Amino acid sequence: MADGDAALDSDTTLGAILPNRGARGRLCRIDATLDKILANHGYPPPIEKLLAEALAMTALLGSLLKDTDGQLTIQAQTENGIIDLLVCDYHGGELRGYVRHDAKRLAEAPPEPTLFSLFGKGYLAITFDQPATKERYQGVVPLEGESLAQAAESFFAQSEQIPSVVRLAAAKDNEGWVAGGLMFQHLPEGEEGRDRLHTKLDHPDWPHVAILAGSVKDDELVDRSLALDALLWRLFHEEDEVRILQSIPLSKGCRCDTDYIRSVIARFPASERAEMVDKDGMIRVDCAFCATSFPISPESID
Repeated sequence: MADGDAALDSDTTLGAILPNRGARGRLCRIDATLDKILANHGYPPPIEKLLAEALAMTALLGSLLKDTDGQLTIQAQTENGIIDLLVCDYHGGELRGYVRHDAKRLAEAPPEPTLFSLFGKGYLAITFDQPATKERYQGVVPLEGESLAQAAESFFAQSEQIPSVVRLAAAKDNEGWVAGGLMFQHLPEGEEGRDRLHTKLDHPDWPHVAILAGSVKDDELVDRSLALDALLWRLFHEEDEVRILQSIPLSKGCRCDTDYIRSVIARFPASERAEMVDKDGMIRVDCAFCATSFPISPESID
């Protein structure tokens, strides 16, 4: 464990580089933070499990941002699926997410519905925002495969042309929900002096890394007693060098704020604000991320 790192067994991401293999990776585990995010929603177990895996994927991808004020957003929109919309985002280690679904159709589905039955025909959009460099990039790919992990691999293969291995797992035990994830990739163009990836996708070292990274088991990803650096060592202990990067702590991060909401409402003309008032004389704004309703007094805006 690197000096100054937080505990590496929960609510954290950990990066690593295999310099001799031209690969980089991320591992994450979320538990207490995951329970806080899920607490207010009351989702059925299949939806909780899906959102838990999606948040693990969000943590893995978000930790790739070099801009500490950057934001990553994952959005899955579908047609004719049980789920209509899934949104997760990451900002400086803070996670949030929610799912909009058809409860009646879910009740008619098997206990462990397939990814296709949950989403039907849809797409996965991943957006990287980096304010420091004023860069914004979005990749969109069809939502395909048997799992979110396979959908993420398709995103990197089609949108980024980066060979990747992604594994996600989530489980509920006596302590609550826990989710874990692993992602390893061939180093992108320009890093560590490697060749441009779109001209050399078949680097001889990559299959070796893919086999080792892909051997991780679901129960290892969600094992609260197995620190992430120990899991890295278990997977890659025969490598000449495994360079561990600084960990990033994870937390629940819904950015709802009454003053901010009040300032947004104040931008509307008085006539439109009057139409927002409920029968009890309050303007109510609901946050889908934290499942909380914010009552705002019209007088407080004026």
